[in-house]
Amino acid sequence: MPGRRSGPAEDVGAGRGRGLADWIAAVPLRARLVAITAFVLAAGLIITGLLARGIVGGYLVDQVDAQLERQGPTLAKTVLGYGTSTTLPSEYYIEYRWADGSVKTPRDDRAVEVYGIPDIPDLTYDEVVERAGEPFTVRAVQGSEAATRWRVQPLLNADTTDSIEPESAFVALPLARIDAALEVLSHTLVFAGIGIVLLGLALAWIMIERSLRQLREIETAAASIAAGDLSRRVPAPPPSTEVGSLAESLNTMLAQIETAFSAREASEARMRQFVADASHELRTPLATIRGYGELYRMGALDGPDGPDRERVADTMGRVEDAARRMGTLVNDLLVLARLDEGRPIARAPVDVVVLARESAQDLHALDPSRDVRMIGLATSAVVGPVMTEGDDDRLRQVLTNLIGNVARHTPAGTPAEIAVGHGPDGQAVIEVRDHGPGVAEEHAARMFERFYRADSSRNRASGGSGLGLAIVSAIVEAHGGQVGVAPTPGGGLTVRVTLPGMTDDRSPAPASR
Repeated sequence: MPGRRSGPAEDVGAGRGRGLADWIAAVPLRARLVAITAFVLAAGLIITGLLARGIVGGYLVDQVDAQLERQGPTLAKTVLGYGTSTTLPSEYYIEYRWADGSVKTPRDDRAVEVYGIPDIPDLTYDEVVERAGEPFTVRAVQGSEAATRWRVQPLLNADTTDSIEPESAFVALPLARIDAALEVLSHTLVFAGIGIVLLGLALAWIMIERSLRQLREIETAAASIAAGDLSRRVPAPPPSTEVGSLAESLNTMLAQIETAFSAREASEARMRQFVADASHELRTPLATIRGYGELYRMGALDGPDGPDRERVADTMGRVEDAARRMGTLVNDLLVLARLDEGRPIARAPVDVVVLARESAQDLHALDPSRDVRMIGLATSAVVGPVMTEGDDDRLRQVLTNLIGNVARHTPAGTPAEIAVGHGPDGQAVIEVRDHGPGVAEEHAARMFERFYRADSSRNRASGGSGLGLAIVSAIVEAHGGQVGVAPTPGGGLTVRVTLPGMTDDRSPAPASR
């Protein structure tokens, strides 16, 4: 009904139900599985035992019924004719009834003593007719302690007008042997069932323990991982099993998590180092500007007749140089930040031969005493255009940084070459080669790290901030290329830039297989 509220009894019942559900949920899985196995096994055995007892009992009773139907009528006539029970088989019981209500029972006292007297109900003639001669079962009313049930076959006299003949007779056989057999069967089934349940419990416990052992190993591994051991892995059974599939999935997930954590830690470490290096690089020009500003404010640049113009001009030049250096560093940091964000770059055909030729001219302009040549990778001359697809301004910045690195870190007059050509798979390749002091092998792998300087010749006094090659690497990777270093034959350093190539008709070159 609408608005009906639950009563206290319903609340108590709901609370007990929740309490039972919580208690079951708190039971370990292995105990629940064993209990379910025991319950199913016991239920199956009970049902099987009841069916077996019913089927066997019914079969044995049918045998007794068949015996009564086969021998009952003949036995009743024979005993009635003799009027004595001397010919009555020891286990049979016969009772005659006449229309006037008299009853005669020729009996064998030995059978009565053993099995008791059957309690045959007082049936009228019509009631016997309704039973149509179907046997029925009755209890014994007296006799020994072993009194048992009887199976009774009702019989009718066809000539009811003869008052001398009984109108009905009842032939009975005891069911003692059947009851004894069923009792033995029941005891056998009970003890066998108890043994089977206990054996099933033991086997179920062993099998469940073995099956859940792998889950406990997964639990132990998960606890170690939660404690910080990301390298821990779960022992993987065959993947065809459920636990094996779960373990394989967990190991895959753990490998991805470990990789992600390692990448995050490495990224955080690089970020901390980057911030520290950037702060260190910015601190020097800022300190220079602040220092000269304090000198000016304190009047340290004044002469006897007022401000010393030459001293002030020199100071302003130093401040301007520091500001220019700081601006260059900030611009480099901005370029790296934009590249790290993955911003899309322009895509257009670019002839790297043109870029290399202009870069060679720029390097010669920086140091007229330096012999700068532009050559091919495999020949002494560049053959045809070498095309790639990308951002023309960014690729120019790559070559500008490389030739600036050569001009800054090699002695004046040192020869250099810019080699251009195609790689073995059709890539566009640029090599900037110098013949300076070179770089030690242990520093070559770290040259493209941000703010990294290989030796004392590449220090702050030389004008480098350690970001030039980092910008080169970021731009080349944004174009889908690679950059690396190698020793120049005869001494020096070679920086090799490899970019995706294009054919002469300005279409992307097919990738090699």
